[in-house]
Parts: sequence; C-alpha cells; structure tokens
Amino acid sequence: MVLTCRRYSSILLTMKLLDHATHRRFKDELYQEFARVGQALASPRRLEMLDLLAQRERSVEDLAQEMGLSVANASQHLRILAHARLVETRREGNRIFYRLAGDQVFHLWQALRDVAEMRLAEIAAIVQRYLGERDQLEPVDAAELLRRVEAGEVVLLDVRPLEEYRAGHIPGARPVPPGQIEQILQALPRDREIVAYCRGPFCVFSDEAVALSRQAGFMARRLRIGLPDWRAHGWPVAKGDTDDAP
Repeated sequence: MVLTCRRYSSILLTMKLLDHATHRRFKDELYQEFARVGQALASPRRLEMLDLLAQRERSVEDLAQEMGLSVANASQHLRILAHARLVETRREGNRIFYRLAGDQVFHLWQALRDVAEMRLAEIAAIVQRYLGERDQLEPVDAAELLRRVEAGEVVLLDVRPLEEYRAGHIPGARPVPPGQIEQILQALPRDREIVAYCRGPFCVFSDEAVALSRQAGFMARRLRIGLPDWRAHGWPVAKGDTDDAP
C-alpha cells in the first residue's frame, strides 16, 4: 500500500526521532535485556531445570532432590530463571512451586538443544560414549502412532516418573515408572511391538526400557521425542493416572 504524503507526515510526527547518541543508548538497553535471557541460559544446571519443568510443575525441594543439589543452590538457580521471566511460581502453604512461564520458553530450550545437537559433534560423541548406538522409531505422524496403539499393534510405554505421566502423557500410553519395566513386561503380550518414550531425545529411561524389553524377547524401539516435544506439535495429550490402553 502506498502511503500518501499527508499520512507519512502524520506517522513521522508520532515517532520519536532519535539522534545518534540516543539511538546507541536505545540499542544498548535493548540488547542488555536480551542478554538477561542469554545469561539465564548460560548454566548447565538451569538448562536441566527447564527440561525438568517442561515435564511438570515442581517444588524447589523436588528439583533439588532430582538434580542432586542443595535446596539453597536450587533456589539460587531458580531466582535467576525467574529474574529473566523464564519461570513462574505459585505458593501452596510454605512450599513454592515453579513452572515454565509459557510455551515459548520450552520452544527456546528446544531450539537451543536442537541447534547444539546439530552443530556440536561433541554431543554425538558423548551420547555414543555413554549409550552406544541408539535405536529409535522411524518418523511417524501422531495420527498413525495413535491408530497403531488403539488397534493393539503397538504397546506404548511412558517410562518417566509417575508424577510426570499424571501431568500429561500420549493417549493410550501405559505408565512404567523407572525400575518397574521388568515386572510390567511379564504381563505384556509377546506378539506386540513395544515403543517407549521418555522426557526427550537425551533421556536414558527409554534406552533402558528398550534394552530390558529386548533382553526379555520383545521387539522394542524408542520414540526419539519426549512428551514436551509431542505437546509442542499440538498433538493430543491425556492427563491422569491411566488410560484404557489396549
């Protein structure tokens, strides 16, 4: 659309025309605020916190125990994340619970994680050193995976802690908290393929579940993405203790 001279002049009158020095101050202040977010992300501990909070809301004590930190240390990291507006809180009695401040925060962590995996060969080397060759389910759209689960062609296992399963899981998935896979396998039909999923691409619970399933004689593979990635696609998510899984 072509602006008329009168309208263009009106727009100019409503704008602040900045001299060079003011323009420089504007940029300095603006990028300082952007840097707050970058500085908050510049800690492996805080990145892990974002990954854990993508699964569900957690208390300071819960995060500290999960990560092997003191409560004071965990609180300090959370204050930095809160200062950058990456997490929000709610109080329940004397306990404070933290959650991601919005879907954009998970997308930020997801983008950082994926770019690092793509650009840093060291990440693949670390995975290889600790986990060896990892199997994964070939790409399949959500509708097809859910159809296969509903049809009984696949047994889908959510191998995260039970609290995370209750907070949200792929419809039809069975909860299998860490350490319980072997007893669950005893009740599963051996003519069905097992697909296990976890917190995300680098969560080892699914690797362990697949290894134990194969040792027991099952055909088993891991789904590379985790529940937060699944949710970020806009695919259906169920909540609660259990589904009527086949």
